[in-house]
Amino acid sequence: MGWLIFVGLATFLDSTRIFIDNYSSDVYFKGRGAVSQKLFYGYAFIVVAFVMAAITGFDFNANYFVNFAFFFVSGLLSAFSGIPYYRALELDDSTNIGIFTQLAPVLYLVFGWLFFGESLSPLQLVAFLIILSAPLIIIGTTRKRSRKIKIKAVLYAFLYVLIAVAGNLLFVKENVAELNFLSEMALVILGKGLGNLIIVYARPKWRRRFHAVLKESRKKVLRPLISNCLVDVAKDLTYRLGLIMAPVVAMASAASDSAEPIVIFFMGIVLTLIWPKFGREKLNKKSVLVHLVATILVVVGIVLMQF
Repeated sequence: MGWLIFVGLATFLDSTRIFIDNYSSDVYFKGRGAVSQKLFYGYAFIVVAFVMAAITGFDFNANYFVNFAFFFVSGLLSAFSGIPYYRALELDDSTNIGIFTQLAPVLYLVFGWLFFGESLSPLQLVAFLIILSAPLIIIGTTRKRSRKIKIKAVLYAFLYVLIAVAGNLLFVKENVAELNFLSEMALVILGKGLGNLIIVYARPKWRRRFHAVLKESRKKVLRPLISNCLVDVAKDLTYRLGLIMAPVVAMASAASDSAEPIVIFFMGIVLTLIWPKFGREKLNKKSVLVHLVATILVVVGIVLMQF
C-alpha cells in the first residue's frame, strides 16, 4: 500500500498547485494570458532536470535510448497540456476546474479498454455516467449568460486531462525496472521545460506579456511562480511514483482523483475564509451546495469504477 501514500501526497500537492495557479493567473496575469507564465517554468524545469540528473550521476544507459525518448515526450505532453489548463483557469475558479478534471480515471479505463484489452463492466459504465453528471450539474446551475463560458472551461479542462493522461500512460508503459527513477523523471522534467519554452517562444506576445508583468512587480510575482514550480515538481515525482507502484494504473488515478475534489473543496473554503486573496472562491449557499453535490457524485462514480 506504499503507492497509496505517494498518491495521497500527490493529491494534496496538486490541489495546492491549482490554487497557486489560480492566484497568480487572477492577480498578476489576468488579461495578459496566463500561459505566459510558462516562460518562467520552462527555464525553471530545465534547471531542476539538470540538478536531478547531477544527483543521480547522469545515470543514462544507451541501451534504453528509446525508453528515454518516450520519457522526454511524456514531459513534452505534460507541458502542452498546460495550454488548455491555463485557458480553463482564466475562465473559471479552482474548485470548478478541480471537479472538471476528475475525468482522468474514466480516460484511463477507456484507454485501457482500447489499447490494453481491459474490459469495462456495466457498473463501470454507470460510474462513467455518474462522473460526467458532475460538471453537467455545475453548468446547469450556472446563469445563462455565464453558461457559454462554463462550457468552454469544461472543454478546455477535458483537453487538459486528455493530454496529461496520455503523457502519464506513456511514462508508465515505458518504465523499466532496471532504470533509475530519478533519471527517468529528469528526462520527463527536461521535456516539460523545453515544451514550455517552445510554447512561449512560438507566441512572441506571451513573452512580451510575461516580461511586462515581471517588470511591474518582480518580487511579488516570483514568489508564487517559484513556489508553484517546486510544488509541481514534487507532485510529478510522487504521482508518477505512485502510478508505477500501483497494481493497476487506473486504481492509482482513481484513488487520487476521488480524493482531489474533496481536498480542493475544503481547501477552497478554508483558504477563502482565512486568506480571501488566495482562496478566491465563491462561498454563497448555492455555490457550496452545488459543489458539494458534484463532489459527492464524482467520488461515488470513481468508487464504483473499482468494481
